[in-house]
Formats: sequence, structure tokens, C-alpha cells
Amino acid sequence: MRNVQKWILGLCFGWALAVNAFALKFDGLAQTPPMGWNSWNTFECQVSESLIKETADAMVSNGMMAAGYEYVVIDDCWALRERDVNGYLVPDPQKFPNGMKALADYIHSKGLKLGIYGDAGKTTCAGYPGSQGHEYQDARTFAAWGIDFLKYDWCATGTRNAQEAYTTMRDALYAAKRPVVFSICEWGDNQPWEWAQDIGHLWRISGDIYDCWNCSQEWSHGFKTILDRYHNLKPSVVGQDGMGQYSGPGHWNDADMLEVGNPGLTMAENRSHFTMWAMINSPLIAGNDLRSMNAEVTKILTHKPVIALNQDADGIAAWRFKIQPQQYEIWIKPLTQGRWAVAVLNIADSAQKISIEWPRMERAIRGEFTIKNLWSGKNEGTTAKTLTRKVGSHDVLVLELKPVKKH
Repeated sequence: MRNVQKWILGLCFGWALAVNAFALKFDGLAQTPPMGWNSWNTFECQVSESLIKETADAMVSNGMMAAGYEYVVIDDCWALRERDVNGYLVPDPQKFPNGMKALADYIHSKGLKLGIYGDAGKTTCAGYPGSQGHEYQDARTFAAWGIDFLKYDWCATGTRNAQEAYTTMRDALYAAKRPVVFSICEWGDNQPWEWAQDIGHLWRISGDIYDCWNCSQEWSHGFKTILDRYHNLKPSVVGQDGMGQYSGPGHWNDADMLEVGNPGLTMAENRSHFTMWAMINSPLIAGNDLRSMNAEVTKILTHKPVIALNQDADGIAAWRFKIQPQQYEIWIKPLTQGRWAVAVLNIADSAQKISIEWPRMERAIRGEFTIKNLWSGKNEGTTAKTLTRKVGSHDVLVLELKPVKKH
């Protein structure tokens, strides 16, 4: 009897070690916010093998891959409406004639990674098969195809418990033995920031984004509305208000995909949207048509000085330091090596002359710093003097502060 008990204990211990080994692989991913592209914002259900390949090609040729973009993610509608007789998901052969494994091989040959969409319910949001009851089967399928990123939605889940549902898929991904960045997309309804750090690498904090400055329709919101939600959700017990306290290397607040380059935003709003997503450490997942974007949009999406704020190794998110109602907001973000980022967001419908009196910020930023304008590349002196600049409507001024070296 004792031998049997020892065998059972040994088996359990070995299984636990194996799971922990996979967990380490999971935890080693997304040490900075993931960067990539997702099909939904522009194409919704019009996904295809040719679209994904052409997008990957564009990411290589337009400098996005060199700027850090890595994942090419297929959103909803990629599968047939029914599973096969053995319960497996089947890519729609009209859309993906060569199957997902061949597509993943193509993406990997470009130096990029492939992501796919699933759902914790019986069906996806567009009515395709969900993974409820098939989590381990689907995770093995994704692993066999070579999938690197899973966006896991929350439609048709009924009374299912969110933490249980996402933990089940996490464990299925571990068991499939292929490290996958796990994106929790339950829209912030169940406060994932309070429980998801050990389950997923990123979690949505709101409903869907769409290309608008500050508006809402049904469950979709403009980026400024989402930014306000990020700030207002829950005060911090450590003096950093908003959501930033919950994120860090390996686990990130996800304010949803970027709308940069889509028709509902002005170029100033594109710049502000990109800057603020970088400041709050939201994943930088582009959502426009990369194959046809103009040079100005490309410049925004590949602007390395602003991307560097998002990818800073310390992983500390920005918080709103000051708001001048109906005029502007000042957001601040600590960076490595004693540096800071300061973003001034003009929320008014007209241009404004904005002055930053640095001594008034000493409860957060102390000492003297050199100032660099990250969009223009210009040096702006030091914090020894008040900085006054004109900022266009819905535009942003973002500054990098470096400590002045004392001799």
C-alpha cells in the first residue's frame, strides 16, 4: 500500500513540476507590452490567408517589425461554423485554403509570430464555435498549428465564472506545451486586474474601441473614453491612481487595439492615441490596414522614441498627475535610469498655449532634468525654467526628462 502511495505522490509531484516548467515559459513571455497587429478593427469577419500574409509582408517592409511589432493576430470568423466529427476546430477552407499550420510557417519565416482568436463560451461573438468544453483539445490544436498568441473572448458564456474559465484555458495551454501569450478579453466586467496576473499576460479593461476621440456606441468607445475609464476605475493605495498599479512585466492592462490610421481620427488624435497607449503600457496592437497606410501614419506607428516609453524595462505605467477641466491633462511615467516621461494631452477643441511649471510637480518629479520633445526630437532646455508650448486641438506634447549630471 505504501508503495502505491509513494507512486501516486511521485506522479503528482512530477506532474506539478511539469506544469511549473510550462508556467515558467508562460511567465517569461510579454516582459514588455506585446506589439503587433489584429484584423478586427478594419476587417471584422473579412479575414483570409492572403490578407494575413500580405499584412505580415507589410510589417516587414514598412519598418514595423524593426520597430518591435511581432504578432500578427487573426480575430473572429476564421473557422467553419461547426466542428468536425471528432470535435476539432476547422479553418474555413475558402478563407484559409492551405490551413493554419502552413500559414504559421509562413509568418514564422518572416521573423514574426501568429496569433489566433478563441472564446470562453459556447460560441464566439460572431457565432463560430467557442472553446467551452473543448479547452484542452483546442489548446493542443493551436500548439500543433504553431500558434504564438491567443486572444480569448467572453461571448456566450452564460453564468460561467470568468476566473475559472480563463484558468481552465491557461492550464490547457500549459498542458499543450507550447508557450503562448494569453490575452484575456472579458472587457473588464469581472475586474480581471484583481485576479488575472497569474492567468494571462494581458486583460482588457473595457468594451471594444472604435475610431473616435471621445464617444460611445453600444459597447464600443472612443480612445479618450477608454483612457478616462483607465484613470477612474479604482484609486491606488500607493498614491498612483487609476489602473497602472496592477500592471507590470508579464501582466498588462489592455486598453484594446489601436485605431491609429483609421478614418474616424485626425492625425493629431492618431498621435495622441498612440502616445497615451504607450504611456499607460497598453499593448501596441495596430488595427488599421497596414498594406495601404500613408507615410504619416507609418511614421506614428514606427516612432521609436515613443515606442520606447511603452517598452521601458521597468514596466511602470503612467498616471494622470493633473487635469485642467476642458483644457488639458498632464500624465507622468517613471522610466529606467531615473528618467521620466511627461505627456500633456490637449482635450480642448482648440489649440492651447500650455505652460509647465516644474516646481509644481515636485511631489512626484524632483531635481533638475534635461528635456527632449519626443515627437519633434528637439531639445527643450531644462526643468530650471518653465516650459511653454502651443499644443493643437486633441494633440499631445510628450517629453523625456533625463537627470542633469552634477559635476
